Formats: sequence, structure tokens, C-alpha cells
Amino acid sequence: MVRFGETFHSMLPQDIPWFLPDHAIFFGVLYSVLAVLGAGLGYVVLKSVKDASTDCGGHH
Repeated sequence: MVRFGETFHSMLPQDIPWFLPDHAIFFGVLYSVLAVLGAGLGYVVLKSVKDASTDCGGHH
């Protein structure tokens, strides 16, 4: 458990002292941005694979 005034040693969600407002806001925004970027990257990769498979007429 992290006590007030101590630092943390990991950025994993279970190691962050969420009871401190500045940590909760910063890491909440950080993880939200990472989730949106990851979802966008996944969409682009899947769309690219789909477009590449349909553009070549079904030939591999």
C-alpha cells in the first residue's frame, strides 16, 4: 500500500495511488488517450487488411 508522500515504482494500474487526485487525473487521461490511439490503430490495421484482400480480386 502506498502511503501519503510516498512515490510509486510502477505505472501499472494496480500500483498507482488512485486516492491522490493529481495521480487519478493524470493517469486517467493518459490511459484514456492510449486506449483511443490503440483503438484507432487497430481499426486502421483491420481496414487495411480488408481493403488489401478485396483490391487484389481475391488472389493471394
